Amino acid sequence: MTAKITLLTASLCLALSACSNNEPANKQTDAAKDINFLAFGDGGYHVDYPKTKHIKNPRNKAQFIEKEREDWQEDYRPMSEFDHAPIYVYPNTQIATEKGGALAVGTAMASLCKTKACEFGIQLGDNIYPDGAAADDGKDDQKRMNDLILAPLKPLFEQQPELIVYSALGNHDWKTSRKGVALQTKWMAEQPNFHLDANGYYSYKMGEPGNDVEFFVLDTNMLLSGQTFYEVPLNPDGSEKPDHIALKDGTAELEEHEPHEKPAKGEDTKQLKWLAEGLENSTAKWKLVYGHHILWSIGGTKYSEGHVLRKLLMPSLCENADAYIAGHEHDLELLTDDCSKYINESGKKLPLIISGAASKMRGKHTPFAEFQERNYPEYDLVWSKSFVWGFAHINLDNSKDELNVEFYTTPTDGSGKLVTEQSFSFEHRTQ
Repeated sequence: MTAKITLLTASLCLALSACSNNEPANKQTDAAKDINFLAFGDGGYHVDYPKTKHIKNPRNKAQFIEKEREDWQEDYRPMSEFDHAPIYVYPNTQIATEKGGALAVGTAMASLCKTKACEFGIQLGDNIYPDGAAADDGKDDQKRMNDLILAPLKPLFEQQPELIVYSALGNHDWKTSRKGVALQTKWMAEQPNFHLDANGYYSYKMGEPGNDVEFFVLDTNMLLSGQTFYEVPLNPDGSEKPDHIALKDGTAELEEHEPHEKPAKGEDTKQLKWLAEGLENSTAKWKLVYGHHILWSIGGTKYSEGHVLRKLLMPSLCENADAYIAGHEHDLELLTDDCSKYINESGKKLPLIISGAASKMRGKHTPFAEFQERNYPEYDLVWSKSFVWGFAHINLDNSKDELNVEFYTTPTDGSGKLVTEQSFSFEHRTQ
């Protein structure tokens, strides 16, 4: 990792002319002191690697869309908002599945980085879909990782050969085995443009002292697999069904993780302690945390996980972090939590950035979003966009002490055209 950071630092020095002997560091421009990076997640999907259920139960285009419609209704989503991802039909068949947008997103990111600083990237998990490396599908793992992780980002790396992506693990990366996780970690260690620590969670710093940022990368699947909780369905009006009622009427389903996913030797407890102590003791100006799973979202299917992770993470985040960034929901969202449930004084809101639309799409659940707004005063939905392919660009403006996040999408025609959506600013919230 040290070599990769050294390479990145040298490249940035050249790009910004900030480390030249002819220009002392104290004369850097304000822009040179900023930190700029890409944030994207759930990009590891391609039609050549379909879900097992789609292989065993193939559907034509009309049947595929009808099944999407049935699932939409079962979740009590308004039919007026029904939509679906663009459809791909395998050549010489009638078998349909959803198209992937990974290459289009990679092309769009490369386009953005021609005009906007992109010093590195953060990858928010589900880098390999649907079953991680070492899947029992007869496919070569080196090719799988080249296809799903590397190929979509080639437009970016060809443009910026020095750019490094710092990756997190998602639930699909964990799906097959610990061997699969180890294979992905080993593959990334052999790539000049990727980094993923062997134990799945790690920290690293970027920027010069006084204007730097420390990132804390979580393995949220490890944290969730160490907890006992239930997936509880929503009521027909989009409200959350209380756990005790769902348990009584039999609609609550125990969230079960495979044996290999469960923490070994207290891995989850160690990770939580590492995060709390790392955030508290960090000397960096900015402290950003990212992982795969969400804390809040409006998708209407991940909220049980959100309840669990908020209990585990929010006390540390509210005290000592400037933002939390996640994927998991296949959309773009910006939310905040005012931290009033975790600290005595209500301070600056904690930004929660979701950027999980790098290849798959998902719809929002409007009645559920409205329920959350009514029932959780600490929570606020700032902006969202569903059924899109896209990503986020984040700027840490050290001259203004602001975190700026911009969201971008790309059309479903696969052109990779860059579409600017929205931008938002937040005050620096930690000391």
